[in-house]
Amino acid sequence: MSETPSPTPPLTLLGLGAMGTALARTWLAAGHPLTVWNRTPHRAAPLAAEGAVVAETARDAVAANGLVVVCLLDDASVGETLEGVDLAGRDLVDLTTGTPGEARARAVWARARGARFLDGGIMAVPPMIGVPESGGYVLYSGSRALFDAHAPTLARPAGTRYVGEDPGFAALHDVALLSAMNGMFAGMAHAFALIRREEIAPAELAPLLVEWVTAMAGSAYTTAERLDSGDLTSGVVSNLAMQVTGGGTLLRTADEQGVDRALMAPYLDLMRRLLAQGGREEDTTGVVDLLLSR
Repeated sequence: MSETPSPTPPLTLLGLGAMGTALARTWLAAGHPLTVWNRTPHRAAPLAAEGAVVAETARDAVAANGLVVVCLLDDASVGETLEGVDLAGRDLVDLTTGTPGEARARAVWARARGARFLDGGIMAVPPMIGVPESGGYVLYSGSRALFDAHAPTLARPAGTRYVGEDPGFAALHDVALLSAMNGMFAGMAHAFALIRREEIAPAELAPLLVEWVTAMAGSAYTTAERLDSGDLTSGVVSNLAMQVTGGGTLLRTADEQGVDRALMAPYLDLMRRLLAQGGREEDTTGVVDLLLSR
């Protein structure tokens, strides 16, 4: 007679920074037996009071459980922490922020040591962990068998989204999303700078910004469709020639308001380059491949 898997299986967590601590508390609250380790031991003391087993060394922590989650400063820290540690038969889940190339190299490194490997990109900040309604989630890529085996455990702190067997895909999706976010933040900073010296309260502009950016976000679907089909002209509402002309107004307004062009000019320069290549009737989708030309 086969045993029913425990709904709260044990695991090990290496790294107790703000994110690691949030992860640990969520697993402990859900009843998972948890072994933790941190380079600076005092960070583990509050978790010990909440039921965690504190390992003296990373080696002891890894030996304690089959599922090992790593949430450290960077990829170099992962290598240093696990140097000489026996990983044979372990399932290693790396939630350390890194690049796609680092994740792929770490996957090869883990497999050479007898471990299955899964990379994760956390799309959340620590207060969102363990709060389902926050919308936070973790992107995972690498061993599908590992992901499937531990899906309920991995889903405790935040939602899960598996994005492929290539170990680098989670980091790549993570950075793509964060890059878009930073571009949005840059646009908002420029917008607030434009009104900063006027009798317009930032609180008056904020709801208009949110409404407008939300309405425009759906254009990502159109961009994806055009990139897939290669058709950059059908159904274009505001063509590239119009966009470039409008861009001049944006820059002149920045000059009038005494606002640096630094956040706005690079994208408008790309549109002008695209127009010079003959994309007059296109929209701005061609900028994507223009970025790949260097």
